[in-house]
Amino acid sequence: MDIFSLFTLCGGIAFFLYGMSLMSSRLEKLAGGRMEQLLKKMTSTPIKGLLLGAVITIAIQSSGAVTVMLVGLVNSGIIGLGQSIGIIMGSNVGTTLTAWILSLSGIDSDSVWLQLLKPENFSPLVALAGVILRTVYKTGRKHSAGSIMVGFAILMYGTTMMKNAVSPLADMPEFTSILTAFTNPFVGVAVGAVLTAVLHSSAASVGILQALSMTGGITYGMALPIIMGQNIGTCMTALMSSIGGNRNARRVSVIHVSFNLIGTSIGLLIFYGSGLFIHYAFMDWLINPAGIAVVHSIFNVATTLLLLPFTRQLERLAYLVVREDAAEKDEKKSFVDERLLNTPSVAIAECGVKTVEMARLAEETILRSLSLLGTYDEKVAEEVIRNEDRLDQYEDRLGTVLVHLSSRALSDEDSQNISKQLHTIGDFERIGDHAVNLLKTAQEIHEKNIQFSGTASDELQVLLAALVEILSVTTRAYAEGSLRLAARVEPLEQVIDGLVADIKSNHIARLQKGSCTIEMGFVLSDLLTNCERVSDHCSNIAVAQIETAQNLYQAHEYLNALKNAGDAAFRRNFDEYRQRFSVKKEQHQ
Repeated sequence: MDIFSLFTLCGGIAFFLYGMSLMSSRLEKLAGGRMEQLLKKMTSTPIKGLLLGAVITIAIQSSGAVTVMLVGLVNSGIIGLGQSIGIIMGSNVGTTLTAWILSLSGIDSDSVWLQLLKPENFSPLVALAGVILRTVYKTGRKHSAGSIMVGFAILMYGTTMMKNAVSPLADMPEFTSILTAFTNPFVGVAVGAVLTAVLHSSAASVGILQALSMTGGITYGMALPIIMGQNIGTCMTALMSSIGGNRNARRVSVIHVSFNLIGTSIGLLIFYGSGLFIHYAFMDWLINPAGIAVVHSIFNVATTLLLLPFTRQLERLAYLVVREDAAEKDEKKSFVDERLLNTPSVAIAECGVKTVEMARLAEETILRSLSLLGTYDEKVAEEVIRNEDRLDQYEDRLGTVLVHLSSRALSDEDSQNISKQLHTIGDFERIGDHAVNLLKTAQEIHEKNIQFSGTASDELQVLLAALVEILSVTTRAYAEGSLRLAARVEPLEQVIDGLVADIKSNHIARLQKGSCTIEMGFVLSDLLTNCERVSDHCSNIAVAQIETAQNLYQAHEYLNALKNAGDAAFRRNFDEYRQRFSVKKEQHQ
């Protein structure tokens, strides 16, 4: 083996890691926000979490990505510490699939059909199909599928390079003498752990071991401790991702490390302890890539089944290592944890959750300010001010994250979600501003003891009822993703515009009759203006929701077509709301 073989080995590792990264990122892109939804919904029991962790790891082909995602979700308070344990265990099982795929390289047969199962034989066809898909489809799911195919082909090419690079080692006596050191299980565990930690990929270290096994110099006795050590080395990703996180985020990495350390220790103790009394003949047998996949799977599955009943104890251990103190109660959870940016689909889905929170907060803030028009309460007024400040923070933080995410390679669904959120967070924030304006008007009414006439009060009650209705419909439409509800917003906004015009007209008529004052007119004008503006923002939100779902992005054209084309649903909703919310017009002098 010369220096050029070493270069080839390094190149093979580089191709392997790049192919794995490309596959993982594109598989995750195809999965979209479904991963985040599944993680939150299907973690009620450790067994469900285990199955989910295995499925997601198989889907995105990266246990490290799942672990980083978990740290981010726990740091943001999206899922609890206990819920993460089953997923961690499941990811250890899911990651064994890669070893089985790589083991196909070891197929040795003269049969054409069996030869076709070898990845190096069929991966060129996969690469060609992937390149064609990427060329024909510039965006979308088929483009991502092409990237996955190309990533797989690159990964398998890297595996072939590694195998070819280490093949001369079979004839080197120096290599054989080095391998004798691996018969010491502690040396094997250390080598497996360090190699995996350096590469940040258990799949890559397993791939290198499988390539070395094809030299005919690796036995089961050498491979077993290395495989055990690889599980420990993969914890480095979790440890690094938890730096800078809150205590619960650090506890996730403690659980991951504890799970693998305990599993490896028990495995060593049971296997090598019993080996003092029982001679395992297979330990001296030469191992091949398929044998490594078998050992890898058996060890990970056995460790998981052994420790699954002790999830509560693992959680307690994490609390013992990272202790809780009084300061933790005041420790703020991350808004959208930066670690989630490594999995854009999850980050976008979580931004969607935060935007819904923002929508509900904006509605609540308006309702609080409207309540002050009847009975002024200083505590409620302070709450409105605090809520408006929170809405400002929501807009600032969400805007920053969404702009950052928009530069990533995204699926069409994720791009639509970002567009919808960017179009709406400003409107939710402006609704909070109008809530403060309504608060100031209520404060003026209270301080000056202004009393509206009975007719004016009745008219305002109708308008405020319509405003409460449009806020409710808009918030529900956005939270539920309902285009049917969103389509009801614009007709109601038109009814509110008509109400405002009628109330203004009636106020002028009362001024002419002398039954109302100019001072009341100023207060009434402020009320009407803010109510109308709130309904306008509700309309903007609903239109943005409809536009992004239908890929229109031309609000004025859409609204004009809706109003002028005689849309039956629009007319029906408009008539329904006009019957519910109307005031009697007064005659001018």
